[in-house]
Amino acid sequence: MTANTTEAAARSDVRVLVVDDHELIRQGLVGAFAREPGMTVVGDAANVTQALKSYEEHSPDVVVTDLQLPDGTGLDIIRSIRRTNQQAGLVVVTMHSGDEQIFAAMEAGASAFVGKDAPSAEVVKAARHAVVSPRSFLCAGLVQAMMRRASAESTRLSDREHQVLVLLADGLGAGQIAQKLYLSESTAKSHIARIYQKLGASNRAQALVTAMRIGLLSSLPSRDLSD
Repeated sequence: MTANTTEAAARSDVRVLVVDDHELIRQGLVGAFAREPGMTVVGDAANVTQALKSYEEHSPDVVVTDLQLPDGTGLDIIRSIRRTNQQAGLVVVTMHSGDEQIFAAMEAGASAFVGKDAPSAEVVKAARHAVVSPRSFLCAGLVQAMMRRASAESTRLSDREHQVLVLLADGLGAGQIAQKLYLSESTAKSHIARIYQKLGASNRAQALVTAMRIGLLSSLPSRDLSD
């Protein structure tokens, strides 16, 4: 048990700071924590500046913050606190819950990430988790986000492979691609094989359709795509 957790356990309540620039949402969260046994809201703030000032004044066990704020982001708050306190509980609650936001919060040092469409009980659960395990990361969508990132990494093409892909889309064969890029034909064929493998394709048509779907190509040619 960490020193921060021990101190929190020694008090009757977990001390919470709520940060959100929308008053209705902020007061809703304040009310949810105020109704929760064993928790006390010691402050609320509408922006980064107020949040950091309130944090210094009240030394809360948990900070629950929105992501988008008028003078910065919740990640600014998290990074600032993490520079001096590795044991603070830091929870992001946001309507922007895409993979990019999830990974940014985790990398900044957040303890938990909750979408604003989740029930208030999930926010309370995340805050309790943050007190006990401030440096682990609780997020309902983390596994799926990591799978999507891994999938994207596996289909990432090298610069040369992307050049070959574009020429495939232009209808060129291996020999023509080799001449265009000053490669041997066997090297061009190797690049094509790796592109097919990364895109899970067995032929040119499948490769180009998949490349278009995942954003590697802006458009498909109108010509016949058969090999």
